[in-house]
Amino acid sequence: MNRTSLYFTGPQTVDRRREPVEPSADEVVVETRVSAISSGTELLIYRGEAPTDVPADETLDALDSDLSYPVKYGYAAVGDVIAAGDAVGDEWLDRTVFAFNPHESRFATATDALVPVPNEVSSEAMAMAPSVETATSLVLDGRPRIGERVVVFGAGVIGLCTVGVLSSFPLDRLVAVDPVGARRERAVDLGADRAVGPDEVDDLVTDWPDPGGADLVYELSGRPSTLDAAIGTAGYDGRVVVGSWYGEKEATVGLGTHFHRGRIAVESSQVSTLAPETRGRWTKDRRMDTALSRLADLDLDSLVTHRVPFDEAESAYRLLHERTGDPLQVLLTYD
Repeated sequence: MNRTSLYFTGPQTVDRRREPVEPSADEVVVETRVSAISSGTELLIYRGEAPTDVPADETLDALDSDLSYPVKYGYAAVGDVIAAGDAVGDEWLDRTVFAFNPHESRFATATDALVPVPNEVSSEAMAMAPSVETATSLVLDGRPRIGERVVVFGAGVIGLCTVGVLSSFPLDRLVAVDPVGARRERAVDLGADRAVGPDEVDDLVTDWPDPGGADLVYELSGRPSTLDAAIGTAGYDGRVVVGSWYGEKEATVGLGTHFHRGRIAVESSQVSTLAPETRGRWTKDRRMDTALSRLADLDLDSLVTHRVPFDEAESAYRLLHERTGDPLQVLLTYD
């Protein structure tokens, strides 16, 4: 049995390669229906902006290499189980499942690495489960409280999913910030009380009653320059959660009077691990279960702007790189 796998082979260069699939007795073979492209880490790899001397993801068996070229990457595949090893129960056959697996036409994996797709969730929505899981992790790390003012910088897929999860909290106000008008509209549709452009943030926050500023700010734009604005939006004793990964792009941050006298806390959030203060009660399985419970409630289908056949994957990455037509979630589809 063979498969076709997508490789990043150099800056702005991808290739598809035929490889054998050799499942062991305790594995199943999944034929892919759809996989979601990450416009964060994947674009950094595509552009040659990701550090090449770090593991792709030490927590995922399917991503067991570093980020040097050539590299397979991707972590959002949905497909059907078409074969099972002798040590696997027949109940897995024909099930539609999700896996943190790179972009390829089929793959072999152990069943404990699979998440069955709930009946009420479409394959396309399930392909965005990692984005909702990331949003869930961001909310866990931000610890929003009742009546707080929360600002989310960046209304890409991760930012919009985070807005959607936050919208279920009894906040005083939830504001999204993005330079693209269509993305601001989507943020409001997903539950933001208001969505503004970056040049409107200062005037907006100035009008807020005492204590001024935001209690909680998320930086999810992927742009290092936005971190300064996020810190500036936080009020006294405010919290800034940085979910963006800038790769090799440097973030020059002005930690001046407002930062120091305002006692602003800046912390990172990364979905591959759980924050130490949550590990006593939370596991990755519990976090994923929580994310899955939100999938059916969020209008994720509205975030899909492009569906590109796997055989034309090069055009999908060019689309995201050049931002032609403001793509949000781009999916690769498989015959």
